[in-house]
Amino acid sequence: MSVKVCKFGGTSMADANIIRSVKSIVESDPERRFVVVSAPGKRFSGDKKITDLLFACHKELVKSGSCRKSFSAVRSRFTDIAAQLGLNIDLNAVLDATLERIEREKSEQFTASRGEYLCGLVIAEYLGMPFIDAEDVIFFNDNGTLNAEKSYRAVAAACREGRAVVPGFYGVDENGKVRTFSRGGSDISGAVVARAVNASLYENWTDVSGFLACDPHIVDSPAPIEALSYKELRELSYMGANVLHAESIFPVRKANIPIQIKNTFRPDDVGTTIVPTSRYMPSGRIVTGIAGKKSFTVIYIEKSLMNSEIGFVRKVLSLVEAENVSVEHIPTGIDTMSLLIEDGELTELKLGRILEGIKCEVEPDIIRVMENIALIATVGHGMSSSVGTCARLFKAIAEAEISIKLIDMGSSELNIVVGVKNEDYGRCIKSIYNEFFGG
Repeated sequence: MSVKVCKFGGTSMADANIIRSVKSIVESDPERRFVVVSAPGKRFSGDKKITDLLFACHKELVKSGSCRKSFSAVRSRFTDIAAQLGLNIDLNAVLDATLERIEREKSEQFTASRGEYLCGLVIAEYLGMPFIDAEDVIFFNDNGTLNAEKSYRAVAAACREGRAVVPGFYGVDENGKVRTFSRGGSDISGAVVARAVNASLYENWTDVSGFLACDPHIVDSPAPIEALSYKELRELSYMGANVLHAESIFPVRKANIPIQIKNTFRPDDVGTTIVPTSRYMPSGRIVTGIAGKKSFTVIYIEKSLMNSEIGFVRKVLSLVEAENVSVEHIPTGIDTMSLLIEDGELTELKLGRILEGIKCEVEPDIIRVMENIALIATVGHGMSSSVGTCARLFKAIAEAEISIKLIDMGSSELNIVVGVKNEDYGRCIKSIYNEFFGG
């Protein structure tokens, strides 16, 4: 029998009624044998996610030495869920032990992980499945990266019974201390489990029916994307299409396990299937999707004969690295290069030191800074084989009377990135969408 791994996000765990729907989904397909869960999310506008309540617990703990007051909200959420589901479990004893360990460990990452842990226990009891603690099977290196091979072996061994619930988001480092992925990291946990059990499909259940061709807050009812490749997913997720954590493809990509995005609230919707690039079947569209991010700073450097100066790029990048700053893109010309840096990476002090370092180290002819730049990526496998794609893209932007500040085209011809002013972000996405999707 084929095996499916189902990861359910925070909105799918928010309350007892939704969890009942989750049980129906799991039990409707005997191939759905492994379940990975996030912490309960918001039940309504203005509500708080369990993970945010736990961060508040840690703040109270640091400030006063105890977090009993903040933890009471966490306790109430979980006991309400358990009571409404009719579970025969002494959850208060588990919650007491959890609070005691939170106060003993005094670790923000451990505290944040308890939402998934407690939710996993509840869901395992409700589904009648074994519970596997992520502390026992998900391992991090000391630098915070996933120890993939060790994790795959441990998960495979623990899952030999053929059914299990595993909490997402956390594991342990080489010293046995609980570590967490970045927010949304339960997607990665689900992918690790899928890889370890050699799943035929990794289902990621959330509150949307897959990817759309662009942000629905910008374009009304954009076209759904029924299928895309791993590479397209990586590009779109990186540029802000946040349906799925961008790093979640890595565990399943090597094993050629497809991912399917499904809607817990509309389980019959087709959703979006993400397949290995080698198995991707073109949809017939030139462009698969459009995504972007605001608020970048561009450092533009110009120097004659830059291309013949050995070590020029290395010297510049080492100055940025010394400030612990990541560079997003590096468009270059024969005598020019630009560094695109997300504003959140920079402070005024860091920027000043980088600029002074560049002036001293490589003596550019011109150096200038552009702020409040938005990056917009147009992504699709069809772009590389379609004549005139660039012309159509730039024509659409020009007709919207938007000035392009920079252009970066990947060597794979899978995407074209343009930089525009933050204020032109929405209009630019809309103009590109209308050109390629006929809005």
